[in-house]
Amino acid sequence: MADTLQFDLVSPERKLASVTATEVRIPGTDGDLTAMAGHTPTITTLRPGLLQVVHQGGTDDYVISGGFAEIGPDSVSVLAERAHPRGEVTQEVYEGMVEEFASAHRDAQTRFENEPGPVDDTAKLLADMVAVGTHIGLDPKQSNF
Repeated sequence: MADTLQFDLVSPERKLASVTATEVRIPGTDGDLTAMAGHTPTITTLRPGLLQVVHQGGTDDYVISGGFAEIGPDSVSVLAERAHPRGEVTQEVYEGMVEEFASAHRDAQTRFENEPGPVDDTAKLLADMVAVGTHIGLDPKQSNF
């Protein structure tokens, strides 16, 4: 079908999806984007967010922590640092993901005392992960940061 594209999502642990999709909503580092059939070839880095895949059977949501997406006119391949189907993201799983980003932020604050760039970068990643949880109805327990 001309209005579809092949979508594949993999993480280091497993292959999470391989479906024919009509659109893929991607949380890119430079902003959110939607890939559809005929998209200009693009490679983008990903930020923590909700990746959504629209296909004939409905919409599948995946919580990702980062990675890369390669978009072409007839396919989208996502290589995620860490990814879970939305249904697998329990409060405990989410808290673990937030803690990883909080730990990286604390480490950056220690290692880059007079260099705001890396500290700001890790703060942004942490904020993005907190926002994802809030969006899907989980509690980031912000007092633990």
